[in-house]
Amino acid sequence: MSRILIIQGHPDAGERHFGHALTQAYAEGAREAGHELRELEVARLDFPILRSAQDWEHGEVPAGLKTAQADIAWCEHLVLAFPLWLGDMPALTKGFLEQVARPGFAFLPDAKNPFGRKGLTGRSARVIVTMGMPALLYRWCYRAHSVKNLERNILQFVGIRPVHETLVGMAGNIAPPAAERWLARMRRLGAQGR
Repeated sequence: MSRILIIQGHPDAGERHFGHALTQAYAEGAREAGHELRELEVARLDFPILRSAQDWEHGEVPAGLKTAQADIAWCEHLVLAFPLWLGDMPALTKGFLEQVARPGFAFLPDAKNPFGRKGLTGRSARVIVTMGMPALLYRWCYRAHSVKNLERNILQFVGIRPVHETLVGMAGNIAPPAAERWLARMRRLGAQGR
């Protein structure tokens, strides 16, 4: 069985959205299959945005995010879910990743490599993105650019691979039968730890 961390990256702490239902279904499937599970909601964390390279490289990681780093270090499989806003992840989600993916944690110094050594190898990930447009349009016309950027320039850069993606289009207006199919799929993926 796997150790799974689910990071719900929706910035709205006051209301539940379809993305929350998707991660809840994933968690249910994972628990029922016997996987160890931890969850965190970015919207419930309090942290400042980083404003300089100096802060990112040498600043103190906020206390609540040290726990998030410990959870990331603990997991074997990471699930990151967020809505697509203005063609990308919400600013709060990106700010969270900037805070936790710091030198000394997400990548380590290496005298032989100017980019450092990947600090999070041995982990896989699933990225779940909800959006208002059809997912096929985002994937083919826009080439899923922001998800590819996340996979290549953040997750794989720090050693997390393979990275699988689930793109859910028309999430704000999803019909109940389609919603049930997505939730069943998330339960299956959770049970498989994928």
